[in-house]
Amino acid sequence: MNQETLVLVLSSLGIAQALFLCLYLFTLKKGNRKANFFLALIIFGLTLRIGKSILNTYLPLDPWQRNLGLAGILLVGPGLWLYGRTLFYRVAKPLKKEFLHFIPYVLFSVFCFAIPNRFDTTSLLIYYAVFLHLLVYLLIAAQLGFQARKRTQQTVLAWYRDLVIGVTIIWVFYIGNVSGFIPFYIGGAICYTFLVYIFSFLLLKKHSFQLEKYQGRQLDQKASQSLMHSLRTLFQEEQIYLNPQITLSKVAQSVGTQPKMVSRVINEITGKNFSEFVNSYRIERAKHLLSSEASQHEKIAAIAYDSGFNNVTSFNLAFKATTKLTPSEFRKQAL
Repeated sequence: MNQETLVLVLSSLGIAQALFLCLYLFTLKKGNRKANFFLALIIFGLTLRIGKSILNTYLPLDPWQRNLGLAGILLVGPGLWLYGRTLFYRVAKPLKKEFLHFIPYVLFSVFCFAIPNRFDTTSLLIYYAVFLHLLVYLLIAAQLGFQARKRTQQTVLAWYRDLVIGVTIIWVFYIGNVSGFIPFYIGGAICYTFLVYIFSFLLLKKHSFQLEKYQGRQLDQKASQSLMHSLRTLFQEEQIYLNPQITLSKVAQSVGTQPKMVSRVINEITGKNFSEFVNSYRIERAKHLLSSEASQHEKIAAIAYDSGFNNVTSFNLAFKATTKLTPSEFRKQAL
């Protein structure tokens, strides 16, 4: 298989996977359906643009066909901004007003036969105008995420940030290509292929496409901070994490609230789930024991149990995931 064939296969796989994601999101009835719709528009708009790049590399396209592909960019910016607003605020704005942002896409597609696309100065200016349109929405989307950082859980913010960064990378690639700084034209399609499969991976993990889990009524900030203070007191002073049989229900009972409230507060303030939150305290204790001269002759298994873990395997996995070192390696470095 030569290089051109490999590039074609990789690019085509990315387009196929992107179309699958679009279909899935357009038909998904669970969760925030409006957010799913706008996310599908983002992916569909990028797919139109990337698909045009692939076809234009291997087939001679007419100007109107190239314009239809370019028009996809006019879907991406509004979709990205409206997706963020819906994700962060659950905006109940009428659909008619929301779709005003997609008028440029509709006009560009309808008049694709009349819009110049002949690689001349006029065509180049139109190309830059389309990508300037996306740049404006990228800046607005970044500002939106920044403004929502104090009222939105970290998992949601991280997902939206990564989505904005992914679209920005594609924007930079195509602007760099048309400006002559990046000569590998089809590279945009390959980059998009990898991004699409990352999105798919997150989907399979049921993570980023179900970010609405805690996006209902916002918690009162004072009540949230008060509950978090009670939890930290419970863990730091009473060291409840040393009990290997600790559960979310038991912790909730200790602080006098519902398990789902404890889970939500931990998730929104720390960005961790309950298990990760508990293990963070256990690992800090284990690090203290491993670096203590008084415990230097204790076995790793004993330290695992003394830190609240109920088996050595889970201790080793959690410890390395956090510190990037095994307990033995950490002890050697610490001592």
